[in-house]
Amino acid sequence: MAEFLMPILGADMRSATLVEWKKKPGDPVEKGEILAEVETDKGVIEVENFTDGVLEKILVETGTEVPVGTPLAIIREEGAPAAPISTEIPRPVPPRPKTISPVIPPTIRLSETGRIRISPLARKRAESLGVDLMKVKGSGPGGAITREDVEQAAAGKPAVEKAPVDRTFGLPPLDRTARMRHAIAAAMARSKREIPHYYLQTTVDLHRAMTWLAEENQKRSVPDRLLYGVLLIKAVALALREVPELNAVWKEGKVVQSEAIHVGVAISLRQGGLVAPALHNADRLDLDTLMRQFRDLVQRARSGSLRSSEFSDPTITITSLGEQGVEGIYPIIYPPQVAIVGFGKIVERPWVVEGKVIPRRVITVSLAGDHRVTDGHRGGLFLSAVDRLLQEPRRL
Repeated sequence: MAEFLMPILGADMRSATLVEWKKKPGDPVEKGEILAEVETDKGVIEVENFTDGVLEKILVETGTEVPVGTPLAIIREEGAPAAPISTEIPRPVPPRPKTISPVIPPTIRLSETGRIRISPLARKRAESLGVDLMKVKGSGPGGAITREDVEQAAAGKPAVEKAPVDRTFGLPPLDRTARMRHAIAAAMARSKREIPHYYLQTTVDLHRAMTWLAEENQKRSVPDRLLYGVLLIKAVALALREVPELNAVWKEGKVVQSEAIHVGVAISLRQGGLVAPALHNADRLDLDTLMRQFRDLVQRARSGSLRSSEFSDPTITITSLGEQGVEGIYPIIYPPQVAIVGFGKIVERPWVVEGKVIPRRVITVSLAGDHRVTDGHRGGLFLSAVDRLLQEPRRL
C-alpha cells in the first residue's frame, strides 16, 4: 500500500485545503494522474499521483484544511492484494499546527461546467444559508463565488461593508493577495536568515541572439514565433550542465544534487503576487517545445490551474523585471534551492567590438548563490557559460 500525501508546495507552506477528489475508492489510478485539488495561498493546485494502482481508501473529506505530509488517501499498488474489510476506525487527520500565518479561507475555483463559478465550500455554505447563487456576484478570480460572497449575500450587505474577524487573532483576515505576500515575505525572510548569499553580475551582448531571433521569427507565423525569454531559459538550463552544483536543493543540513534540470520561472499574477512553477527538463527541450510549455505555464498560473509537481520540483529559479524597465536585479534565493538567476531589460549601450565602439543590445545577468554549496569561482563559470551559449543561438 502507498500513502497519497498532502505535498509541500512552497518553502513556508504549512497546510492546504482539500477542494475536490478527482477519483473515488475503487478507481484505477496512474502515475502522473491528477487525484485531487487543493488550495494554498498561491491558488488552486492540482495534486498528482506518483504510483500506479487502485484508490483503496479516502482518508480526508473535501473542505478540510490539512497539514503538509498528512495522508489523504491509500493507494493499493499494482500486484498488491485488496485490503480486507476492517472495522478499525480510520486514522484521524493531525490537527493544524499553530503558526502566525493568517487562517486560509475556503477555495475559489472555476466550475467545470462553466455555468456557475463557485467552490464546493461556498456551495455548501449557500445551501445551509438558503442563498440563491444566481443572485450572488462573485468577487474571486474570473468572477468566482467565494464563501465570503455567500455570507455577504445572506446578510444583505455589499462586500465592502463586511469585515469578518479572524477568530484566532481578532483581526480582519487578509485577502488572497495579502496572504500570498505574507507567504512570500516569510520565505524570503527565511532565505536571508539561513542562506549565506553571494552575488555576481555580468553584462551579456545579445546582438547575435536577437539578430538570429528576428530572422527566425520572420520565417514563422505569429502564433509560432519565439520570445527572447526562451533563449534565456534554455541558456540557463544548458549552463547548469556545466556547473551542476547550482542545480540542487539544501535539505536537512546538506546539499542534494538533482540530475534533472527543472527551471522555475517567476510569473506575476494579474491579481497580485507571483509564483515560480517549473519547466521540467528544460535542458532537453527544443526551443519550440520550450516556447509552448512556457506559454502554457503562464496561462495556467494566471488561471489558477498549476500542478503540484510544478511547485515542488524547481531546482533553480529565473526571475526577470525587464518588462518593468529594471536593468539589474539582485534576487533572493527561494529555499530549498541554492541559486537564482536574474535578468534585466535589454538596453542599447556603447560596446567595443574588434577595437571599434558601436551600439549593441545588452542585458544584465545576475546570480545569487548559496555559499554553503558553491562560491564565486563556480558562479562565475556559470555566468560565463550563459554568456557563451547566448552567442550561439542556433545551438540552443
